Amino acid sequence: MIWDDNDDIRLVRCENLSRDIQDNLNDCREERRPYVFVTDTMREVTNLRRILVPVTMLEEEVYKAEICTYLARKTGAHLILLQAKDYGQKARQNVQRIVTHIRSVAEKTGTDISYEVQEGRKDSFSIYREAADRQKDFGHQLLILTASREYGLDDLIFGPTERRVIRHSQVPVMLINPRADLFSLCD
Repeated sequence: MIWDDNDDIRLVRCENLSRDIQDNLNDCREERRPYVFVTDTMREVTNLRRILVPVTMLEEEVYKAEICTYLARKTGAHLILLQAKDYGQKARQNVQRIVTHIRSVAEKTGTDISYEVQEGRKDSFSIYREAADRQKDFGHQLLILTASREYGLDDLIFGPTERRVIRHSQVPVMLINPRADLFSLCD
């Protein structure tokens, strides 16, 4: 694992073992800045061209807007917002809030930020797994997720969703903790 408190984003390198990933997830629970998991089984990413951002019905999904917009602006990457297929409107509203943020930043900075919205096949409870399973469909080099707020009993027994996604992902996975005092990236 690499630790440097001066970095804007924490990089976590580990083996693709459940225990190793979970230990690192536990170490990052209070992290305010985004952190990226890279395991020994993930392919090397040299050029960030496409970023997959699954969006669920949870309010904290909107926190991803700032991070994904910043990365798209700085790297020229294309954003794919994967909207959960829910019966309600919350996932759709969260996607619209992210799109509004992207357009606002693009207008203020005069930058062209490329993005698309796709509706997933799964609901908010399974969209992260779908994102990990459909990597060949999207051709992305980075996956951005929101970490679990708190671990429930099922997370303690079976493991949190983010651990499963990291284990099955072929590309680095960026996690953002849902906190009110999140770290903001500076230009």
